[in-house]
Amino acid sequence: MKVSIIGGGGLVGSCAAFALQCGGIAREIALLDVNQELAVGQALDLQHGSPSVADQVISGGGYEHIPSSDVICITAGLRRKPDESRLDLINRNTDLFVQILNDVKAAGPKPSAIVVVVSNPVDILTYVAANKLGLPADQVIGLGTQLDTIRFCSLIAEQLGSPPTQTKALILGEHGDSMVPIWSSATIAGLPLDKHPAWTPALANQLFTRTRGSGAEVIKRKGGAGFAVGIAIQDVIESIALDRRRVLPVSSVQSGCYGVRDVALSVPTVVGRKGVIERQEVELWPKEMQGMRASGAALRKTLDVVLKRIG
Repeated sequence: MKVSIIGGGGLVGSCAAFALQCGGIAREIALLDVNQELAVGQALDLQHGSPSVADQVISGGGYEHIPSSDVICITAGLRRKPDESRLDLINRNTDLFVQILNDVKAAGPKPSAIVVVVSNPVDILTYVAANKLGLPADQVIGLGTQLDTIRFCSLIAEQLGSPPTQTKALILGEHGDSMVPIWSSATIAGLPLDKHPAWTPALANQLFTRTRGSGAEVIKRKGGAGFAVGIAIQDVIESIALDRRRVLPVSSVQSGCYGVRDVALSVPTVVGRKGVIERQEVELWPKEMQGMRASGAALRKTLDVVLKRIG
């Protein structure tokens, strides 16, 4: 399994490469960047640690790696400002992203390649990638709310003093302002979260509000998110590489799940070697269902503007 990371010289791309190195799943990791010297330097730094981690080939460079890549992970993009929503990035990032897609397509990816989109606004760009790359739509996966979900679980665990790995809760919909917290299926060690003695509606609102603002909080404090994003990317790529068929809240072009069509957003998705294997429409509370449809409508409005702009 070879994974190429476009934007591998940057914070998110290099953190993703480090997470993949520590996971030991990919046989080869290639870091691609417009600044090839930086990509080579990042690869060299990772390579120096390989004797203590995993037997992998780690290299830096450009699009010459695309034809031999099984997974192409796109992390390149401009950073979000502290007071800027992910959707505000659209005009600044779309042109860059379309150029990357053109370069990937020109390089000749494998017909079986899986593309993982991380660049923001991820749902919009996932839809654009699915339409422009010429690959089957189910081979294009956006990181979506996988990152929001693990942030959500970490904050719940911190607040309640529960083990993070046994704290399960989902964020679905848009990776952005209209994201939807799925309290109906949240558990700690398999027990319903709303039965926890410290649980209150006010606490639920507080935790979700902080989750929704987590990206901006990290940007404000340290300039940009990296470690958790890298872990979230590793979660998705591991499920692809090992054909684990894990159910993950990732973004893909929808064709009716929860009544949402012709827009990319996150639903519970079985992820395996062929990309999206299945979308699971788990039962939601009526309020959560309304949130999903509102999220789809909000994204569609932005997507219409984007598609008109880029043609």
